[in-house]
Amino acid sequence: MKLVVVSAGLSVPSSTRLLADRLAGAVGAKTPVDVEVVELRDLAVEIAHHFTNGFPGRKLAEALDAVAAADGLIVVTPVFSASYSGLFKSFFDVLDPDALTGRPVLIAATGGSARHSLVLEHALRPLFAHLRAVVVPTAVYAASEDWGAEGLPERIDRAAGELAALMGGLSAARPANPVKDAFEVVPFAEQLAALTSR
Repeated sequence: MKLVVVSAGLSVPSSTRLLADRLAGAVGAKTPVDVEVVELRDLAVEIAHHFTNGFPGRKLAEALDAVAAADGLIVVTPVFSASYSGLFKSFFDVLDPDALTGRPVLIAATGGSARHSLVLEHALRPLFAHLRAVVVPTAVYAASEDWGAEGLPERIDRAAGELAALMGGLSAARPANPVKDAFEVVPFAEQLAALTSR
């Protein structure tokens, strides 16, 4: 399966890229994947040109094709002004609106303070819901103080497991017919017959 990682980190080294790599590694530990990383920093000029001329450059076209062909995505952005970065949003603005339909996506973000962690729920999750992607339940936010602290490795592992399960197909991970077992309907005639035989 093909896993594409979209990282919107701007600096080198980048905590956004570090989080993206850790998430990709955790998914790879749970299911065999071929990982391709799309660094939006390298595509900034082509993304801007796409807005003005309507055509992607060669590298941007390759990145858009990679995302459209992925079995699963990890998307990671730094938090700017309490939301995703403009570069991050611009990339998904030039992506075909149907490219992510039904595609499993793990959302993640980095920031300087834990106070911005809700960006995942008020900005990223609605964006990918609008694109009709299947967003994994666990999103991962890493503030500066989270690196090396308790909790982050567990969140990464849980989110990676959810993405791996979605990429592999939820039916394979589900127990056989759990709804029927929990709520089996017994016809009224059988219930009545059971009462009269006592």
